[in-house]
This record gives sequence, structure tokens and C-alpha cells, in this order.
Amino acid sequence: MPSSVWSGHLTFGLISMPVRLFSGARSSGISFNMLHRPDKSRLKQQYVCQLEGVVVERDEIVKGYEFRKDEYIVIEPDEIKKIEPQTAKTMEILEFVKESEVDPVYFESSYYMLPEEAGRRPYALLTKALEESEYVAIAKITMHNREYTCFLRPSEGGLMLHTMYYEEEVKKVEGFGAPDVELKEAEVKVAHQLIEALADEWDPKKYHDTFQDNLKKLIETKLEGGEVAAVEKPKKLAPVVDLMAALKQSLAQMEGKKKPAAAARPQEPESAAASGRSRRKK
Repeated sequence: MPSSVWSGHLTFGLISMPVRLFSGARSSGISFNMLHRPDKSRLKQQYVCQLEGVVVERDEIVKGYEFRKDEYIVIEPDEIKKIEPQTAKTMEILEFVKESEVDPVYFESSYYMLPEEAGRRPYALLTKALEESEYVAIAKITMHNREYTCFLRPSEGGLMLHTMYYEEEVKKVEGFGAPDVELKEAEVKVAHQLIEALADEWDPKKYHDTFQDNLKKLIETKLEGGEVAAVEKPKKLAPVVDLMAALKQSLAQMEGKKKPAAAARPQEPESAAASGRSRRKK
């Protein structure tokens, strides 16, 4: 099991349960190293003192806050530790809200919450109660030098935690919203038919990153000394003039046609790039 990113107590009224959090999702993909083009040697990132022009070792580095232009105060790790709120070790449920009322734009990162042995029974009770209601829990937790509002929801018999952005962190874009246009009833009807033609059950296994696949093929080709082939680019799109005609044509194309993402991704043999990474890890 991977190491937990947070451990402490979840409180629910007078009930307390020890729990741990584990990362629920993270981005992955091919990474590149920065090289010196003439000799292909790897470059190393260093911190340089702007005043003395010398490379600074890690044990000489401290955190500083710029309170005026080019003027700083040093913040020591033990000083940060002193001001940690109670939520650094205790996550208190503040309220319960309807899940449908929380806009997903507020969600940031996802975590699995697992109970310690002493917390299994209250954890199971809270999970079951949430499963049988339309409510989710809102709590606060301190991680990574900041306090988050978080969203707790039941999932597969356990609890998932999602850290959330605060209201002031959610950006507003001028002009966003319903365009000032009048839609015809017939257009809306055909649009519904098109949605139904594309409707399916959610299955994340259907989808994959085409760009990452193309990068793997590019690496394979270069390792084998081949010529990199360009991917066919989409045709230039023109604005829709007749919306109803475009809707009907789209619907006609969908009839009897397999949904584009419906086929599961085929199993591919391990690439040379992937096997190379595996060998380096050993």
C-alpha cells in the first residue's frame, strides 16, 4: 500500500474516528529531461545567489516572504509548525449539504479515506448514513501548508475526500452564460435525438490519451532510426450557417454507426521506451 498523505481524526458530532488519506488520482505521462544539444548530457538545475553570483547548496536555502520590493522576512519551518490550525490533525465535519448543490468547479484533488482499526465502526456508520441520504459532508483539513474546505462522499462502500477551491479562487469570466439567442423548438428536439444517439453508460476504460500514444510511437520510431510521420490534421471548420441541417446530418451519420469511444483500447506489447524505463528502475 502506498504511504498516506495525511493521518488524523475525523470528527462527527461527539464521534471521533482515526483515518488516513491516500492520493486518489494524479496525472501521468511521458516526461522529458533537459539536455545540452551539442553533447546530449543532462542539465542540472541549480539555485544561484543573485547578489554573490554563486551556486547555493540546499542546506543554505530558507523560505522568505517579499513584503516590499526586494525586501524579505525569513520564515522558519518550526514557525510554520507553531501556527498550524487544529485541522492539521483533526478534520471536523462542519455541515451536510445536498450533493447536487455543489458545483464540480470547486473540486481540486481527490483522496481515498481509510479508517484505522479503532475507527472502522463509526466510519462504516457514517458511510452508510450518507449512502442512504442525498447529503455529503463538508469539513476542513490542513495539508501542504494550507487549510482546505473538503467534500466527503460515499463511494463503493468507503469515503472519498475532495479538497475544494474557495469562492475567491474560482475565476469568473465576463460574458460566460446563456447566449442571447432564440432557439427553435424543432432544433432543440433534434439536438435531444443526437444526444440520445450518443448516450451510453460511463466507462472510463473507453478513453485514453491519444497524444501520449503518439509520443510513444515517436520514441519507438526514433529508437529504430525511422522517419517520424505526421498525424493527419483536422480539416478547417467553417461556422454553421444552417443549424437544423447540420443537426439532421449529424444524426444521420450516427445512425448505425459505432460510438467513437465505445471500443476499449486494445492491448499493446510493451514498447521499447517503456521497457527502457522499467530497466532503469531496477
